[in-house]
Amino acid sequence: MGLFSRRPSGDESNDDATTSTGDNDNDERHWLRHRYVAWAGLAVLVIVIAFGCWLGFQAHAAKTALEQARNSAQQTKDALLKGNTAGASGFAADAQSHAQAARDATHSLPWNIASLVPWLGRPFKTGQQISDVVLGLTADVLKPTADAGTTVAPNQLLANGRLNVAALRNEEPALSKIAASAARLNAEAQAISDPRYLAALGEARSQLQVQTANIAQMLGNTALAARLAPSMMGADGPRTYFMGFQTNAEARGTGGLLGGFGILRFDNGRPSVDSLGPNTELNKAFTPMSLGPEFDEEFGFTEPTTDFRNSNQSSHFPYAAQIWKSMWEQQTGMNVDGAIALDPIALSYILGATGPVTMPDGETVTKDNVVELTESTVYTRFPTDQSARKEYLQGIATEVVKKVTGPVESPRKLFDALGRAVSERRISVWSSSPADQELLEETPLAHVIPDDPAPYAEVVINNLGGNKMDYYLDRQIEYVADGCDGDRRMSTVTVRLTNTLSDPSPLPEYVAGKLGFFPGLSENVPRGAMLTSVRLLATKDAQIISAVVNGKKIHVFGATERSHPSFEAQVAISPGKTAEVTFRLSEPTAPGKARVPVQPLADELTPKVSVPVCSR
Repeated sequence: MGLFSRRPSGDESNDDATTSTGDNDNDERHWLRHRYVAWAGLAVLVIVIAFGCWLGFQAHAAKTALEQARNSAQQTKDALLKGNTAGASGFAADAQSHAQAARDATHSLPWNIASLVPWLGRPFKTGQQISDVVLGLTADVLKPTADAGTTVAPNQLLANGRLNVAALRNEEPALSKIAASAARLNAEAQAISDPRYLAALGEARSQLQVQTANIAQMLGNTALAARLAPSMMGADGPRTYFMGFQTNAEARGTGGLLGGFGILRFDNGRPSVDSLGPNTELNKAFTPMSLGPEFDEEFGFTEPTTDFRNSNQSSHFPYAAQIWKSMWEQQTGMNVDGAIALDPIALSYILGATGPVTMPDGETVTKDNVVELTESTVYTRFPTDQSARKEYLQGIATEVVKKVTGPVESPRKLFDALGRAVSERRISVWSSSPADQELLEETPLAHVIPDDPAPYAEVVINNLGGNKMDYYLDRQIEYVADGCDGDRRMSTVTVRLTNTLSDPSPLPEYVAGKLGFFPGLSENVPRGAMLTSVRLLATKDAQIISAVVNGKKIHVFGATERSHPSFEAQVAISPGKTAEVTFRLSEPTAPGKARVPVQPLADELTPKVSVPVCSR
């Protein structure tokens, strides 16, 4: 009996059956719940993978389309430069089509969703903004520029020695509209958000911002030229200009000493030059003129309005231009419409575009030797015969002018050369027409000292020795300022001037002598020394704290020019030596980007600027 278990009662049997059935139900519900979760997770995973693939596909499509748009834009530019306007228009249409595809990809559903995710969505937002700007550039700038290129392409605009001023004037409204679009898109580009963690996209953003800024500036200048050039180049009647050739072997504020001149005429876009002559032809007893109390106080003692040698000490070109206009009118009775200045380095760029010129004696003047010939060799070749030297220089100017005013093989190269010279401040223009001058002052051609409070440091060199040593001058300029806290801050402008000529013995007295040195001073400095005025035009309301030359504190001459304080130091620089002039200032914490204009001398100079941009 013990081998058999006791039989349960009826109640016990029912309880056990109920429990067994309940456990089975619980297991089934638990299994179903896990199955649902697994399927839901799998579905989410599939959706995420599909979304990622879709997003990746759109990203690849956007990247490809943007690259294609860039290539088509480059083809448009190349076609325009070659004068292939029909091809340029087609390439521009392709660029717009690719840009539209990129914009569609970056505004697709997955991209829109991704861009809304906090922080992680920043690159997607940046991508949308980039594609918006690129589409705007192709549709509102590139395509209409290509269409306008039919009439304003270099080979269409300049033909047979004449600029088509009528065509340029007709295209002015379209060019102004394009420039306005470029300015708007530049503002949008500068506002593109930082993608934060995606470096490649951040680099693309930075490149686009630089490119749009350059495009906006270039097209703005082009539109201004279309408004300005027809009037100044004789579309409404003949215009005449005093054209000064500056030799920056002897430094002056606008570049160099007025060495020679000519009268440049424009008649309906066709240039011609006559009355080429040396500076010694400006030899009358001129009646002085006043250019205002500030100018008269700072420069009046040198008689700048009656002595051509001192006519352009200020870097503000309108002053020199008005003096030259007055002198020429008193000399000849001719009332010119303005003045233009250029230097031998600008001539070298022009010869690079037009090709060399051959002098009557067979000598070839090229882009590679014109600067050395006119600023160094000529003085050795004619050490004492000033008349022969001036005649030689006048001959070079004559041949170059003939080359430029005649038919030009490559107008594009000539425009590029002139553009380079303008960007380096080696060509200056002033108009006696107030309307034209107002437009000129919106361009780099005007060379005006600005009348605004933004941070400013312009170093102006004037040769006080009466020699031609500035051909051997090498400059370094650095402008450093503290932060934006407070109403004023400390700043420092450091100027290093090196006399690169170590042995002056082979040079004639006219080049390396001490013709203009002050009595007594000439005994203390060796032959081949530079006697140099170093004048700093500073930020409005700046105050001088100290001035130091080679570690020794010095006194400076203070003045004001166009509301900018001016501080002048005078230094003698022996052959092979360097003078370091340091101006320590207290200046207003003014809003705006710091500007350091470069005086166009014989050397190349890129100032170092470490001045924070303040917003107030």
